[in-house]
Formats: sequence, structure tokens, C-alpha cells
Amino acid sequence: QVHLVDSGGDSVQPGGSLRLSCTMSGIPYKHYCVGWFRQAPGKEREAVAQIDADDDTRYADSVQGRFTISRDGAASTRYLQMNSLKPEDTAMYYCAVDLRFSRCFSWQPSDFAAWGQGTQVTVSS
Repeated sequence: QVHLVDSGGDSVQPGGSLRLSCTMSGIPYKHYCVGWFRQAPGKEREAVAQIDADDDTRYADSVQGRFTISRDGAASTRYLQMNSLKPEDTAMYYCAVDLRFSRCFSWQPSDFAAWGQGTQVTVSS
């Protein structure tokens, strides 16, 4: 059974940094596209960053240059390093796995079958 656990969310001031973690079990996680999504109150869930089985990454324009997605050596954990945080980055952040492919082809949340429970990031002065 696929199980994802998100952690690392916190409250920080603008310009601060956080690192989110997504620990996965129950699947050969290194073979799939893993993404980080976020959802702010009253808004739709949006993709933030993705990493595939070959460690190729891609980012939403809104976070390009500020956020970095990576994985640990054993590949069971994915990270989202977030720097230069802005108030508009405030949201619940989720990791998710697209169980169809090893490459990342979609930004659509509906294409990601397994989800973590979410971790809250609040950026405020």
C-alpha cells in the first residue's frame, strides 16, 4: 500500500526558508514522477515542482529560482527546499506520486494517484 508522509511546514517571515520532506513507502518510489503541490484557501490546487526517476526537475514559473526539489540517496524521501519565501507562498503543501510513468508528463493533480496528508506553510510578518 502506498503511503506518503509530508512534513516540515512552519510559519516564517518573508524572505525566510523552509525545507519540506515527503517520505514514501509501499511502492518502488524511485521509479515514478513525484510532485509537490500547494493549495491556498479558496484556490485550486496547483503544481509547484516535480522530479522524475532520472532526477530531471521542473518548476512552476512562480517558484522558479527560489524552490528546489530533490531526493535523498536512498530515494525514499523527496525534499522541497524553499528560499526567499513570499506571503503568496502561504498554502498547504502536498507531495504526490504519478503511478503511471517514470517521467513527469502532467501538472494536473488528477493524474497523481497517491498523496501525502499535507503540511502547512505560512509566510507572514
